[in-house]
Amino acid sequence: MTNDKRAMSRRGVCRQLAAWMAASPLAAQLDLPYTGERVPAIDQLVNVFEFEPICKLRIPRQNYDYIAGGVDNEWSLRRNREAFDKITFRPRMLVNASNLDLSLDLFGTKMSCPILIAPTAGHNLATADGELATAKAAAETETVLILSTNSSQPYEKVAESTKFPKWFQLYPGPDLETTWARADRAKQAGYKVMVLTVDAGYNSHRERLLRNQVKAQVPAGVRSPQTEGRRRVREDEAPAAISRPAVYGLSTTLMHQLDWSFAEELKKRFGGPVLIKGILTGEDGALAVKRGMDGVIVSNHGARYLEYAPATIDVLPEVVEAVGGKIPVLIDSGFRRGTDVLKALALGAKAVCVGRPPLWGLGAFGADGCKRVMELLRTELALAMGLCGKATLKDIDKRVIHM
Repeated sequence: MTNDKRAMSRRGVCRQLAAWMAASPLAAQLDLPYTGERVPAIDQLVNVFEFEPICKLRIPRQNYDYIAGGVDNEWSLRRNREAFDKITFRPRMLVNASNLDLSLDLFGTKMSCPILIAPTAGHNLATADGELATAKAAAETETVLILSTNSSQPYEKVAESTKFPKWFQLYPGPDLETTWARADRAKQAGYKVMVLTVDAGYNSHRERLLRNQVKAQVPAGVRSPQTEGRRRVREDEAPAAISRPAVYGLSTTLMHQLDWSFAEELKKRFGGPVLIKGILTGEDGALAVKRGMDGVIVSNHGARYLEYAPATIDVLPEVVEAVGGKIPVLIDSGFRRGTDVLKALALGAKAVCVGRPPLWGLGAFGADGCKRVMELLRTELALAMGLCGKATLKDIDKRVIHM
């Protein structure tokens, strides 16, 4: 036998051995990494974390890094998770919690549970159908998709894809004229609530993207107000307030020029509820009330803009106290478990938004994966509520937890 044939024979034996190992129950005990030949079925996954390595395996590395990454050395990304560990439960016993009800009515939309899908850009990075798949999963689990300005699918097409109500997230830019036109498109398409993101005035230093030689805040193929602006200048030769270098070599967006008067004007033009996303202090929560906003979302943008921004669960009590029950307080950033959700509800949040886990589901199994992620979170929340002796959302208060 020639050397080439012996080498081919050895490779064949190795492939057969790998296939046998992957199919063997021993593989689970050895905790072997997922490979193209060894991916568990969707109904074998027991929590949302298990979707992430499958997503990472199945989508291009650049796409995964965009979804997974934070800013700088990702301290805030880690802190978002670590902060939950200092909160424990105070379960009550001999309480009739047999009739669990997680349903919530928020801004006229009846949802199956207080867990929404947060606005995240470019779902086509995770699955071919993009936000159409996400909207399908949201509708089938009876919850709200907050569609990102940077949706990879047309706003109107996503709005029409299912009958379940949807919200719209707005990034201002590249100029005011285009911003108002985008908000009007969302209104005409039937989005029920406008979510204004206010924490992205300067483009952040995302080292994973830089290592992948992605200089923008989004990879190629993902729509954003800033890339729209650059394209318009190139084609029409018209001036526009686009993302451009500022002092100290920083890159800015239109948001860095705006203040609360813009939010007031948006509310007037949209004519429906407007929420401010990116609140991290009681002062800004109080200003949202004073300026007539309909709600706030406590958010550090999934730890993607300001490094050493606090974990949102840490500052939630401060914002809730400042708002004083006058408007709903929602929260996102770092939520991965139903127990995380219950802790936020106990601290005064009306609902929780999750961003990366639905994308893990999309990347792993498409719309079915996204749906399964939302179902797992809902089930975990129901279990935690039941074991704490809380049958309904209105039963949950600070007495459920110990910090």
